[in-house]
Amino acid sequence: MRLREIIICVLCVLAAAGLLFIGSQRLDRINAQRSEMKLVINEPLENAPPSLAFATVAMGAFRGLIVDILWIRADQLKEDGKFFDAKQLAEWITLLQPRFAAVWDFHAWNMAYNISAAIPASRPQERWQWVKNGYELIRDKGIEKNPRNLELYRQLALIFQHKIGNVMDDCHKYYKLQLYHAMKPMLGPGTQDYYIKLSQAPENIEQVLSQPDIAKFVGELAATDADFAKPQELVNNYLTLRQQPAKFPEKTFEVINKYRKTETLEKFDLFAKAYYLRTVWKLEPRLMVMLNEKYGPIDIKDPNKVSPLDWTLPDVHAMYWAALGLQKVDKKYTFEKLNTDRIVFHSIQDLYTRGKMIIYTSRAPARDDPCSITEQESVFLFPDLRMFDRYDQVLRALMKEYSETGGDPNMLTVAHKNFMKRAVLLFYQAGHIDKALKIYNTLRKEYPDSEVQVSLTEYARTRLLHELQGIGMGDATQIVTLMLHEAYYRYAVGDDDEAFGREKMAKEVYDSYQKSADSEASDRAALPDFNIMRYIGLSSFLNDVRYPNDLKQSLMNRIRIERPDLYKKLEEQESTIIQQMQQQQSQQQDEQQPSEQQAQPQGEQK
Repeated sequence: MRLREIIICVLCVLAAAGLLFIGSQRLDRINAQRSEMKLVINEPLENAPPSLAFATVAMGAFRGLIVDILWIRADQLKEDGKFFDAKQLAEWITLLQPRFAAVWDFHAWNMAYNISAAIPASRPQERWQWVKNGYELIRDKGIEKNPRNLELYRQLALIFQHKIGNVMDDCHKYYKLQLYHAMKPMLGPGTQDYYIKLSQAPENIEQVLSQPDIAKFVGELAATDADFAKPQELVNNYLTLRQQPAKFPEKTFEVINKYRKTETLEKFDLFAKAYYLRTVWKLEPRLMVMLNEKYGPIDIKDPNKVSPLDWTLPDVHAMYWAALGLQKVDKKYTFEKLNTDRIVFHSIQDLYTRGKMIIYTSRAPARDDPCSITEQESVFLFPDLRMFDRYDQVLRALMKEYSETGGDPNMLTVAHKNFMKRAVLLFYQAGHIDKALKIYNTLRKEYPDSEVQVSLTEYARTRLLHELQGIGMGDATQIVTLMLHEAYYRYAVGDDDEAFGREKMAKEVYDSYQKSADSEASDRAALPDFNIMRYIGLSSFLNDVRYPNDLKQSLMNRIRIERPDLYKKLEEQESTIIQQMQQQQSQQQDEQQPSEQQAQPQGEQK
């Protein structure tokens, strides 16, 4: 019996040894697969200082202790205002714990908010670089290592929505301009058909070069400049050539002229822009197309006509990253998911209240020489009433969801009621009387009270007086621009008395707000000069597709003779309004062909 037990033990030991041997033979392959699938937590440190690399190797399993010490030190440095030192420690922590989302969040927030705010507002380009560093860290590194961590998507979206899109930073206008100029060349004519073409473009250089006509085109470029023979630099060189041809030999640009308005150039142009969006901005055109369809502004007159979102606006980028994050996680309800969903909601809200952007030039004393005057670009955002239906749809969907899940529906009902009340006034001021009446009738049906038991005109007048009490920047922007918009329509149709009254009231609202604006925040929260506001209101009217071109031209003729001050302002802004009116009368066939990306004309509207 004892011999039998000994034999069994020996066989078990031999079997265990054999299994260990077989397992050891597969260990290298398993580790390689874990590394390929990015399942390795403690990856070897790269670009770390020798002392840190030695400490982590020497302490082995006590690596976590080093991280705790670094975290405590980084937090203390942050509290002491030593942001640059805290940044360095945070970089080390990201090397030690690349799967820990909080460190990416801490590092990005520190750069985008703390370090940027520590730089004087007189150096906006330096502030912007730190804001850019912040969102690029999460976008390019944090999410790459944590593709299913919803918190990183939410924080990235928040930087675009709050830091760049809001007005809390003294340099917020500069941030918006930088984002606009960076994105505008990639968006072509900005139509939904164009976005669809971008989504269908090849995803890598090898695919596009496999097409004989494009390979021939690239070969001709490379023959004039050797830089085009480098695949890794091909797209950047091409886009630089299209925007800044002077940086390349004249013969290189002659190749572009040779292929102009050909299918070959159009295909490569689409590929280059799609590739740049995918690799640099990490924006997938297919998701951009989907968001355009789901949340794009709806034409006020024709609800079946949906325009694409304006991807030069920070709120649209915030919407993209929040929506992408929600796609990456399961459908189970969580508080984190709710907070991310709110970013999509607030993005739509912001696009409704400030979804149209105009770029103009402003004059100010030079920083280095107060006696001289410099001209610089500035940006102004005003309401996009086409987003009303989107905002209304989202609010109603959330109200339904709250009701079904047992939440307090009154929390959103009050918000929806106030939104509807304000919308009546905004559409009425903008001259969309039919739409204002439709909303007003819905308001009276769903939220009946004494305030809405009067005529539309009386309600609008009463509501305006209510809005003027404690008016904020957003309210003032909406009221003034829409009043001026309607005033120029009245001038166009010859209703001068009503037009004068609207313009006078707009000036009174403007003066009232400017006096009450916080003096400390005057630069970032104050409205532009009223002459510029007139220009913005006129531009809004001239770009309104509801009105025929002959009516707009008639107004321009009157302004030239009767309002030379305003017409001079248009000339100073180098406005392209008249050209746009003429272009609207043609099919603009060249718009569908790749064209040179010129610098944004001062005063051009979007």
